[in-house]
Amino acid sequence: MDVENEKRETAERHKRQVTRYVLVAAVVSVFLVMGAVLVVYFVTTTANGESQIAIISRAEWGARPPKSRANMTSPVPYVIIHHSYEPDMCYNRSQCEEYVRGFQNFHMDTRGWDDIGYNFLVGGNGGVFEGRGWDVKGAHAGGDWNGRSIGICFIGNFTDKLPPEEAITAGKMLIQLSIERNKLMANYTLYGHRQVLPRTCPGNEFYKLITEWKNWKPGNYTTT
Repeated sequence: MDVENEKRETAERHKRQVTRYVLVAAVVSVFLVMGAVLVVYFVTTTANGESQIAIISRAEWGARPPKSRANMTSPVPYVIIHHSYEPDMCYNRSQCEEYVRGFQNFHMDTRGWDDIGYNFLVGGNGGVFEGRGWDVKGAHAGGDWNGRSIGICFIGNFTDKLPPEEAITAGKMLIQLSIERNKLMANYTLYGHRQVLPRTCPGNEFYKLITEWKNWKPGNYTTT
């Protein structure tokens, strides 16, 4: 009987230990989730409420000096959304930086532009890259659009698929930050590239999505 009692007590102790481990693991999981939420919050906002995204500067991604630059007056009234089409999405910083350098080389050496055409680019991992940046006239939309818009290129081909959620979130945050820094009018209008030039850009699937974004407006336009 003593042996049987000892076995039962041992089993009960083991059961209690397992229960404690499960409870501790559950509590730790809750704190980890809460911590992750807090990290995301502090990454996306500053103490004064300004949207906070880490924009990778031209120097950081290894940009060539522009041949020349033309300033534009801020805040501008338009955002124009593009996709790169080729190459397809990049998923880490080094790969995205390589792609951005390639875009700049193509735009400057093959198309004869003064610099990379876009004001900003967004990688598949949510990284935001400074192209010409704010306050500099781009070469992404033709005509008067370049001097009155921020051109944002999402790296990838979005004819039959959407950018990753990280990229979409980063792009929206970039637009909000542009407003907060008085680079973009609060009542801005958002267009897809195909609305200002006869193009398929930013891809059929992505274009469908941006028609649901804040401040998108319908119509086909050739001038501002």
